[in-house]
Amino acid sequence: MAAFLYRLGRTAFRRRRLVTLLWAVILGAVGLGAATAPGASDDGTSFMPGIEAQKAFDLIGERFPGSDANGANARIVFIAPGGETVTAADNRAAIEELVDTAAEGSQVASAVSPFTASAVSEDASTAYATITYKVAAADLTDASKNALEKAIGEVRDAGLTVEVGGTALATQPAAGGVAEGVGIALAAVVLLITFGSLAAAGLPLLTAVIGVGVSMCAILALAGTFGLSLTTGTLASMLGLAVGIDYALFVVSRYREERANGHEPREAAGLAVGTAGSAVVFAGLTVIIALAGLTVIGVPMLTKMGLCAAGAVGVGVLVALTLVPALLGMWPNAVLSRKDRKDRKDRDRMRGTSAQHHAAGPDNGGTRWARFVMRRPLAVLLVGVAGLGALALPATQLEMGMPGDEAKSTSTTERRAYDALADGFGAGFNGPLTIVADVKDVTDPKAAATTIAEKIAGTEGVVSVGPPQFNEAGDTALFSAVPAGGPSDEATKEVVQTIRAERSDLEAQTGATFEVTGSTAMNIDISQALQDALVPYLAVVVLLSLLLLLVVFRSVLVPVKAAVGFLLSVLASLGAVVAVFQWGWGAELLGVEQTGPVMSLMPIFLVGIVFGLAMDYEVFLVARMREAYVRGERPAQAVVTGFRHSARVVVAAAVIMIAVFSGFVASGESMIKTIGFGLAVAVLFDAFVVRMAIVPAVLSLLGDKAWWLPRRLDKVLPHVDVEGEGLTSRRAAAAPADTETRPQEPART
Repeated sequence: MAAFLYRLGRTAFRRRRLVTLLWAVILGAVGLGAATAPGASDDGTSFMPGIEAQKAFDLIGERFPGSDANGANARIVFIAPGGETVTAADNRAAIEELVDTAAEGSQVASAVSPFTASAVSEDASTAYATITYKVAAADLTDASKNALEKAIGEVRDAGLTVEVGGTALATQPAAGGVAEGVGIALAAVVLLITFGSLAAAGLPLLTAVIGVGVSMCAILALAGTFGLSLTTGTLASMLGLAVGIDYALFVVSRYREERANGHEPREAAGLAVGTAGSAVVFAGLTVIIALAGLTVIGVPMLTKMGLCAAGAVGVGVLVALTLVPALLGMWPNAVLSRKDRKDRKDRDRMRGTSAQHHAAGPDNGGTRWARFVMRRPLAVLLVGVAGLGALALPATQLEMGMPGDEAKSTSTTERRAYDALADGFGAGFNGPLTIVADVKDVTDPKAAATTIAEKIAGTEGVVSVGPPQFNEAGDTALFSAVPAGGPSDEATKEVVQTIRAERSDLEAQTGATFEVTGSTAMNIDISQALQDALVPYLAVVVLLSLLLLLVVFRSVLVPVKAAVGFLLSVLASLGAVVAVFQWGWGAELLGVEQTGPVMSLMPIFLVGIVFGLAMDYEVFLVARMREAYVRGERPAQAVVTGFRHSARVVVAAAVIMIAVFSGFVASGESMIKTIGFGLAVAVLFDAFVVRMAIVPAVLSLLGDKAWWLPRRLDKVLPHVDVEGEGLTSRRAAAAPADTETRPQEPART
C-alpha cells in the first residue's frame, strides 16, 4: 500500500493541474446537482421497524387510510390575558374565525375548534385548536404556511397570546455555516501556530472546505431521493471538516519533514503520501467502517447519518491523497517555514545523511514530554486511568430518551406552546398514548373496545382515556390515554410498561388484541431498543479495533492497549454528557435550558465516531514508534522518536477537532449540541490523556513485549506496511542510481 500511495503522490504532484481541475469539475457537478435537485421528502413513517409502537403505527395507516397520520399538523394554543377567559365572547369569536379561515386551505385535511372538541382547560384560561394537513410538513406550500401565520397574527391582534406546536410551522434549526465558520477560524489559528506559515496553515483548510463542499452538495443532490435531512448534513459536515483538516495536516506535516531531510519536492510529496498517506487511509477506513456499521442498529435515520458521514470522511481521505499533493506541486516551497526556505540549499547538500538526521533529530516538546512520562510510567498510568474512571462514573446513571419540544429553547413558539398546554391541561397532555385495538375477529367489537378502554383508564398513572373511534370497516378501534407525567418522565415509561404487562389477561378476556403507540410510546420503544443495542455495538467496535490494529502494528498487546484506551475515552465522554445534559452540571454555560434523558441516538453514534477518531491518533502516533522500532531503535528510544515526529501534529489535530466540534455546541438542535459536546470532550480525553499519557506509559512498562507477535500469527496476517518500511527499503536500494540519474527539479515559490 505504501508503494502504491508513493506513486500516487508523485503522480498527483506531477499532474497537479489535471488533478486540481478534476476536483473543480467534481465540485461544480455536485453543486449543480444540489441546486437543481428537489428537497428531502422523508415522511419518517418507519423510524425503527420491528418495535411495537412502529407496528401499531403501521396498522393505523393500514386500517385508517384517510386519517392523515403522516400529514403535517399544527396545534395552536390560545392563552387569555390575565383575568379573562378564552370563552369570553370576543376571544371565542377570534378563535373560531381562525379555525374557519384555516379550514379553507387547499392542503388542510381538518380544522377542529377547541369549543367543539372540549379542548378548553378547566379554568378556561387556555384552549387549543388542531389543524391537520393532507401532506407532510416538507411538502407544505408557502401559501399554506403564510395563510395560517396571517390568521394567527389576527388573533394575537385581538389580545390573545398564541403559540404554535406541531410540525407545520416548526422552527427549523439554523442552516450550517456559523458552527463551521467558528471551527475553521479556530483551526486556522492552531495551524498557523503549528506550521508558522500562512500557506501551510491555509492548505489544509482549503482542501477540507473543498472536501466538505463536495460532500454536502452530494447530500443535497441526493436528499430528495433518499430522504436526507438537515441533521444528516450537519453531522456529515462536522466530521468531514474535522477529519479533512486533520488528514491534510498529517500529509503536509510529513511533506515538510521530508523536505527538511533533503528530498526534492516531488520525492517529498511521494514519501508524504506513501507514509502519512498510508496512515490516513487506515485511519479513514476505521472511521468509515465504524460509521457504516451503524446500519446494523436498524434505525433508518441513524443509517442515513452514518452513511452520509462515512461518505464525507471518504471524500476527505481522497482529497488528502490527491488534491493535497497536487496543491503542494503548485507551491512546493510556500508551505515551508521561512527558516526552512532560507536553509533549503544547505539541507539539499545533506541528503546523504538525511536518514541519520531523521533518526536522531533535535529535542522538542514531544520528546521532553515522552521522557517525562517514561521516568514515572506507573504513576502516569494510574493517574490517567483513575481520572478517566472517575469521569466515567456518571455514565452508570445514563438515561436515554427522545426529547421533543420540551428540550427546545424557550425562545421558540413550540416550547412555549408545550409549557402552556402543560400548565393548562397537565404534563401528560403533551404526550398522550395512542391505543390501537384490533377487533377484527371479535363478536362484539364495541364491547371489547370499551372494556379495553375502561381497564386502561383504571391503570395507575393514567389521567383520562378518550372514547374509542372505529374505522369504516368497524374492525379497528383507536383511542387515546393521557398519562399523568410528561413524555420523557420515568413514570410515563412505567405506565406504558404496566399497560403492556396487563395485556395478555385483557386480550384473553375480550378476544381482541391491542398495541400502544403514539409519539411518547414510540420514543420509549426506540430508546429501549437503542439502549439494548449499545453494549453489543460497543463490543463489535472493540473487537474490530483489535483486529484492525493487530494487522497494522503486528502486535498483540498494542491493540489491547488501544481498545482499553478507547473504552476509557468513550465511557468518560458519556459520563461528561450525563453530568451536563442529564444532571445539569454547567448546563447553563452551554445554553442547555432543559435537562433530561440523553438523546437515544447519541451514545451509539458517539461510540462509532470516537472509535474512528481514537484509531486516528493511535495510528498516527504509534505508527511512527513502530517505524523507529523496526529500524533498530530500542523500545524506549522508539517511543521518544515517535513523539518527536508526531506529538506536535497530533496535538494540533486534536485541538482542531475539539475546536470544530465545540462550534456545534452552539447549535439550536439538541442532538447536534449533545453530539458536538460529546465529541469535543471525547477527543480531549482520548488525545491528551489516553494517547499522549497512557500510551507511552504502557509502552514504557512493556518494553520489547509491546511488539510481540506469535510466529504462526505473523505468517497468517497480511502485511499492510502502514509505516512505509518496504518503501524505505526499496528506496535505499535504489538510492545510488537515483542520485546519478534523477534531475533536480527547479525550485518554485
